[in-house]
Amino acid sequence: MISNDALKDLITLWREDAGSSYRTWFLWEERLKNFRSIRRGLAAVVTDIEHGTFGTAYRGSSLETVVHSIAEQRQIFKGADHAFLWKPKLRIPDIYENNENQRAFGRFLNTCDCCTCEAEIVAAIHALDARKIKGLGPAVANLLYFIHPTMVSPFNTAMVKGYNALTGARVKLGSWKEYLAMRSGVLRLNDEHRPLFSNDLGAIAGFLFDVGSGRYPLPPTDNEASAKAAWEADMEKVREEAAAALSKQQLAAQEGDRTHTEIQGWLRELGHALGFDVWIAANDRSRPLCGGKLGDGCLAALPEPLASVAGIEMVRLIDVLWLNKNSPAVAAAFEVEHSTSIYSGIMRMLDLALGAGGESVHGLFLVAPDNREDEVRAQLLRPAFQRVSDLKLRYLPYGELEQHRQSIARFGEGLKAIHAVSRTLV
Repeated sequence: MISNDALKDLITLWREDAGSSYRTWFLWEERLKNFRSIRRGLAAVVTDIEHGTFGTAYRGSSLETVVHSIAEQRQIFKGADHAFLWKPKLRIPDIYENNENQRAFGRFLNTCDCCTCEAEIVAAIHALDARKIKGLGPAVANLLYFIHPTMVSPFNTAMVKGYNALTGARVKLGSWKEYLAMRSGVLRLNDEHRPLFSNDLGAIAGFLFDVGSGRYPLPPTDNEASAKAAWEADMEKVREEAAAALSKQQLAAQEGDRTHTEIQGWLRELGHALGFDVWIAANDRSRPLCGGKLGDGCLAALPEPLASVAGIEMVRLIDVLWLNKNSPAVAAAFEVEHSTSIYSGIMRMLDLALGAGGESVHGLFLVAPDNREDEVRAQLLRPAFQRVSDLKLRYLPYGELEQHRQSIARFGEGLKAIHAVSRTLV
């Protein structure tokens, strides 16, 4: 077994490494914004199964949409969709052709969504496992994590390798019993080093992933000075490589943040020029912009009754809202999709439109680079987004906004000019 002190050193290095999953994913602001949208997507899967509209294929289903969104959660979840892809030769996972299995899967997701304690979740897993649905294994934990991040740990090959390497265990893939055994060990490990991890099991899952991926050499299991010295030399090399990559990573991250924040700034100024009150996403207000902060001059709180509508926590995360000064109604909402999936943004738009009353929101805009239009249109053709057509969602390219924003600010009135430079999506 690895000594406790050596493991603490390894975890500390992992937290400090700019290239670790802790820095690139766990502390990534978009990660938290995606939780509610993924959970809502899983609820849509349950609804489709209950209503008999899920279909007999993974492609084009609501499950594909939500799993695709999970798979985009940086490297740690890359390949998460593999377990759900239909393997025709093996006829797995058997939730597409077998209606009973499909309904059991839907009931399982719904039960887990309603669970309030670990015992209930574990009982639901045992009940699903008892059905012996071919090909439906513990990769499903990657879905459950976004419902109960403090009770369910993600699960993939690299995480298993990392766990086995650290603990000397022999956990295997594909078995719920193996997963539950590993989960118990992960919880113990997390408790022992909680000051370095988190209540959110995504942190320790990221650590196991990085170890299992071979990013970090493991400390020696004995106390020989030569072995320890060799390990420390290897760790120093890791630090040097991380430092060399840091500049490039920071520049890329800063460029993405700068562009996203810059676009929000354009929309902020344009909203004010057109006479609207402006709301900036709650988690973006403190971002630096032009010697000040992005939230300068904007609403500090959403007015009533908007602040009390269903799904308000998601609405508060919409990138930019324009509100009428003489009423609490939202005139327009903007989601800036610089490089991430449009899924979460659309879910936030749905929360706003359905919670605040769709008829009161006169403009819902996806703002994205000019070259993403085809990608956005392709995403909206998915069956899971069939309700989006009712929202009259529009596409506002960066280029059009940049070219016309000053003229709109000077001569525009209301949303007429914004509608003129944007395009209908569905």
